Amino acid sequence: MGRPKKSFTLIGLMMLLLSATFVSAVVECATVSLLFSACSNFLSYGSPDPFPGSPCCDAMKGLNVIAANSSDNTQSLCRCLMGLIATYNPNAIAIATLPGFCGVSLGFTIDPNTDCNT
Repeated sequence: MGRPKKSFTLIGLMMLLLSATFVSAVVECATVSLLFSACSNFLSYGSPDPFPGSPCCDAMKGLNVIAANSSDNTQSLCRCLMGLIATYNPNAIAIATLPGFCGVSLGFTIDPNTDCNT
C-alpha cells in the first residue's frame, strides 16, 4: 500500500516542478516549503530519507532547476531558505546540508549569515 502513496507524491512533485520551471519571476516561498516538505523525515529525524532517487532528493533537484532559471530566482530561493532556517532553527543544519547530501548545488551557501543580495 505504500507504493501508491509514493507514486502520487512523485507525480505531485513533478507537476509542481514542471509548472515552476515555466515561471521566470520570483520564486514563491510556499513552493520552496512544499518541496522541503518532501524531506520532513530527514529534517525531523535525519533518516530514512534522503537517499538517491527518493522524493526528498527529487525535490532538491527541483529546487536546483528553479534556481538555474535566473539570478532573481536564485536570490528568491536563498531568501526563502533563510526564512526556513529562521523558522526551523533546531533543524538549521539539516536544512543547510540537505541539497549537498542529495548531490545538488544551489549556487549559494545555506547559512544564517548568507547575504542573498549578492
